[in-house]
Amino acid sequence: MKNRFTRVALVLGVIVTIVAPIGGTAMAVVVPPAAARSGKLVQVGPIADHGFPAWYRDSNNVRLEGCVSFDDPLCPALADEVPNPDLPVSYPDNFPGEFFYQLDGAELTLTNGVKATIGLNVEGAFANDEVVAGDEIVFGRVRIRFAAPAGERYRITHPYGVDDLVATAKGINMTEDVGAVPGAFGQVLNSRIGPFLTWDPAVAPAAPAGYAGDPGVNHKVVGSPYNTNFVRIEKLDPAGGAVLGQVGFTELFSVQGRYATNAGVDLDQATYSTAADGSGVAEVYATSEPGQAIEVVGNAALGFRNTRLRGSSGHYYGRFPITGPVPSGTSLEVVNAGDRPVPRKTRKLVDVVQITGLSYDADAQELSVAATSSDKAGRPALTATGFGVLGGSPFAGVEAPPATVTVTSAAGGTATASIIGSGHPFLPGAPVAGATADSTAIIGQTVRLDGTGSTGEIDRYKWTQTAGPSVALSNAMTSTATFVPAAAGTYVFTLEVTGPGGSGTPVTVTIDVTGAVAPKADAGADQTVVRGRAVALDGSRSTAVESYAWRQVSGPAVTLTGAMTSRPTFTYPGQVLPAAPGPNPAFVYANDPVVLELTVRNPAGVATAQVTVRPSPETLSGLAVRYRTGNNEWRISGTSSLLIGQRVEAVLGSTLTGKVIGAPVAVDATGAFSIRVTGPAPAGVTTISLVTSIGGRVLASNVQVTN
Repeated sequence: MKNRFTRVALVLGVIVTIVAPIGGTAMAVVVPPAAARSGKLVQVGPIADHGFPAWYRDSNNVRLEGCVSFDDPLCPALADEVPNPDLPVSYPDNFPGEFFYQLDGAELTLTNGVKATIGLNVEGAFANDEVVAGDEIVFGRVRIRFAAPAGERYRITHPYGVDDLVATAKGINMTEDVGAVPGAFGQVLNSRIGPFLTWDPAVAPAAPAGYAGDPGVNHKVVGSPYNTNFVRIEKLDPAGGAVLGQVGFTELFSVQGRYATNAGVDLDQATYSTAADGSGVAEVYATSEPGQAIEVVGNAALGFRNTRLRGSSGHYYGRFPITGPVPSGTSLEVVNAGDRPVPRKTRKLVDVVQITGLSYDADAQELSVAATSSDKAGRPALTATGFGVLGGSPFAGVEAPPATVTVTSAAGGTATASIIGSGHPFLPGAPVAGATADSTAIIGQTVRLDGTGSTGEIDRYKWTQTAGPSVALSNAMTSTATFVPAAAGTYVFTLEVTGPGGSGTPVTVTIDVTGAVAPKADAGADQTVVRGRAVALDGSRSTAVESYAWRQVSGPAVTLTGAMTSRPTFTYPGQVLPAAPGPNPAFVYANDPVVLELTVRNPAGVATAQVTVRPSPETLSGLAVRYRTGNNEWRISGTSSLLIGQRVEAVLGSTLTGKVIGAPVAVDATGAFSIRVTGPAPAGVTTISLVTSIGGRVLASNVQVTN
């Protein structure tokens, strides 16, 4: 079997998973396997000359490299993915738009004769389908496809997990791609692919030397992290998920993958240090597989020849003499001499920057930065990012420094260090006092002094009387104090607040106390509101009030919030609709207003006032009511005078106690509504009635009966 699946255009992102019926794609749910995962992809190899990783390693220490040449029938590049398949592969002019590190799959025929295909791949490609440097992506793909009637549900168990899929009009067609961001080659390690699948060594024939398998020969495999080295397809009950039966099974896979023989090399850093006379050393840091022949390429201008780096555990280091000045833009090159073809990596040679001093004086608001360059001959300028060139003096006026400072050399080197600050610790600012009180009161009334509007960090409140007849303050050392005046007069109080930042400026409040006056209640103007909306009551125009109390007198029951304040609120209840399917002989249409009473008190007496809140009237017009006997179909339409998305319900008969016709429908943005349902049959009833969730009602609307 030739394992090849056409690549769809990728949307940039970490995960592109089809989980909903978009464009006929199966609805998919990834089911956690019963067994814990025992392996995965674990390492990205060095970047090769073509911009992709030279290889990927899995947890079984299997390394596979990309199939990017025509001369290997067991790991070929795809001829239709290069501009000219008659020429050798070359980067970037004749390089495949897609290729594979692992190209594995299975085909099986289901019990109904339908062919199913499963693809399990690690694929290299370009984000925009064009060979452009910087657009390289590598992703792990799981793809499952087979024909099935829409709505059928299947569970597919494969080497990399379990998928629960529901077919759409185009059958089962699921693709999951993980790792589609250019240059983010490590994202594929988070895909479901891994470890790599290889031919089962216990089953003859053996895999060709150097390969995970022969893609032209189906074979049993090993490598599943769940020990599910097979594909099993089970048909499920669409509703409950019970297994109805197994419809397909195979243990044979097509496997394409070539074991990496090249190790590659990454040049991690190339730096130089020179004395004042220009002599010095270049230092090279590289990484590859252990035991590789990593060499620096000689540079006559700098004064050294091809030299082997010293290696340990995959890290390589070299230190090479410089006998002359380092020209700006000079680069070093390293190679892995043991690879074929020999990979080369180049990196600009830069100086080493060391930050020798970094401190911040919070009191003076000064940032001090000191640094050195390893280039003692060129003495390149050093710049603190965001602040400027280092000159020996601190940077002034720095109110809030960053956590770290980066120093960049004109010769290319950089260094970053964390700031250590000095100075006095910060404390909260002085709090700000805020005080209020009723501006007027009467003799014998409890007067409340309120300091809760004060702001800042406050440890202590202190109320002090500064004018007026002497009174005894209760809770004078808290945010809220009270007193009861025994004589008329003007009373003045001062509030002082203190915290860790000191004392704030005191503020005063003044209260005019008069002789005993009975309160007057004012519950506010009557209101008309839409059902379901919030209602705000207002008793603040009442006078000489010590306490407020609201209660409901009549109408549909409501819940008052803040019933003991001057401004309580409630939500006007909606109209309850008749329950389907009916009939509802006990249904009561209630459109009465809500009547509430306010009671205000003070030591001199009690007063009450009422307010009425009515629901906004709604008119239903343009009614068209039609019943077709041929197909038992109702068609009811009309328009509401209120456009708030309320629901409309139709009921058989001249009252609202009969059978319900269909389900409530919402009024649209123009006020229109339409009910089109099958049944119930009118059975001789010639009228219908309508009611809405905000109280609109039409009784005994005639029905036009047709065939």
